[in-house]
Amino acid sequence: MKFIIKEMFTFIFTLIVKRLANSYGERLRINRFSWINKRTTLGSNVNFNGMSIQGCGDVIIGDNFHSGTQCMILTQNHNYEGNMIPYDDTYICKKTIIEDNVWIGNRVIMLPGITIGEGAIIQAGAVVTQSIPPYAIVGGNPAKVFSSRDIDHYKTLKSEGKFH
Repeated sequence: MKFIIKEMFTFIFTLIVKRLANSYGERLRINRFSWINKRTTLGSNVNFNGMSIQGCGDVIIGDNFHSGTQCMILTQNHNYEGNMIPYDDTYICKKTIIEDNVWIGNRVIMLPGITIGEGAIIQAGAVVTQSIPPYAIVGGNPAKVFSSRDIDHYKTLKSEGKFH
């Protein structure tokens, strides 16, 4: 019974994201409530376990993306250089790109205007303030590279089509 209820919620959450997305690929799976902006493009085999994409900027998420719970992508900043203090009533919209085969842990926050390189892994609780290179493993606040994937192993699995 629990499995049936969980799958029913997954079905509903997936429908919500499909209706909101600019476009999406095959095998989209939304396991927990998620909210995206209408400027979001999702690749194939995208899995959200609780994602919030907020703001006026474009978001492009590649294939085989997996997120933990309570993750957030922000795509806009207040204009603090405008005609009021602390900021005016305009927003600065920035594009966020997440390349293929990226995995992010629980409660990751990504700030506007970044690119996450192919195959990157972002540790739970990280705050990503700048772009992350391909294959990097990052964590912390602000997120810093502390390791990287075994690139040969990664490329072998990719060439064999072994995606979760």
